[in-house]
This record gives sequence, structure tokens and C-alpha cells, in this order.
Amino acid sequence: MAERLRGERYSSVAIAFHWTIAALVIANLIIGIGHDGIPALRALMGAHKAIGITVLALTAARVAWRLTHRPPPLPAGTPGWEKGLAHATHWSLYLLMVAMPLTGWMMVSGPPGPGPARPLSWFGLFDVPKLPVGEGAADLGHNAHGLLGWLMLALVVLHVAAALRHHLLLRDSVLARMAPALDR
Repeated sequence: MAERLRGERYSSVAIAFHWTIAALVIANLIIGIGHDGIPALRALMGAHKAIGITVLALTAARVAWRLTHRPPPLPAGTPGWEKGLAHATHWSLYLLMVAMPLTGWMMVSGPPGPGPARPLSWFGLFDVPKLPVGEGAADLGHNAHGLLGWLMLALVVLHVAAALRHHLLLRDSVLARMAPALDR
């Protein structure tokens, strides 16, 4: 099976981008959605912001890679509506992987509230410059960030469900071609 999949697999670079960004997005969804109700997650908000900046940078590199390296085709016989939905979902995920960090960055770049202003730090290694936004744009970023977070969660669930459908019900190679490793 490994030999049969070689021409159908994503490149090792695309696979590394996919799984690295997926893990970071899932971590950030957990922290972002759960931080209000779980005090331990509130303590991770600095990491949440740094992960967001990392996702933004990796997504820029991933999109550049994707635009210069064609993905393998979907299995023969995949209905047109399913191909269209898959492409729409993937590009919506790419859009959200840019919009989520940007709206979060807008939110924390607004004028400081009461108390000391804290810099946006990338894992304590260096400070990320704030965007030149006013209070209105920071508020817009805050509102959009929350809404986009729930949309991202819905699309991630849809994406995982579709991959599992292909693997468990249709028994085709869609999931295997993005798997991190094959028998070599």
C-alpha cells in the first residue's frame, strides 16, 4: 500500500506544515475558548498569543508552499460537490489561520487599559511590535476574534469528520496521504 500511495501523498513539507499548524490551532482553541472558565488556562494566555503569531508565520509559509506545489488529486470518482466542499473548507481554514492571529493581534494592540501595559512577547524571547490601531479597531478585533474562534472550531470538526469518513467509511487514501509516516 505504501508504494501505491507514493504518488498520491502530500510532500513531507506539506505534511509537516499541516500537523504542526493543526496541533498549534487545537491548542489555541482549547486555551482561547476555555480561558474564561478554567483559571489554569487563563495563565496560558501569553503562550496563546505567541502560538497565534507562530500560526500566522507558519501559515504564510504554508500558503506559499501550497501555491507552488500542487496537492495530490482527490480519488477518482469523488463527486464534484464533495471536491468543491473540500476545496472551500481548506481555503476557509487557510483564511481563518490568517484572520484569527491578525484579529487577536489587533485586539492586544489597542490602547492600554488600566494598569501597566504588557508587551506582546513571543515566548519571552522577543517582543512583537503592536499594530498601529486605535480603540475602535482593537474592539473590532476582539469581537471578530471570538466569533472566528467558534467558526474555526466548527471547520476543524468538519475537517476531522471528513477525514474519518474517508478513512473509516469510504476506505480510500485521503487520510493516508496526509499521514505523518508510512511503512517505508
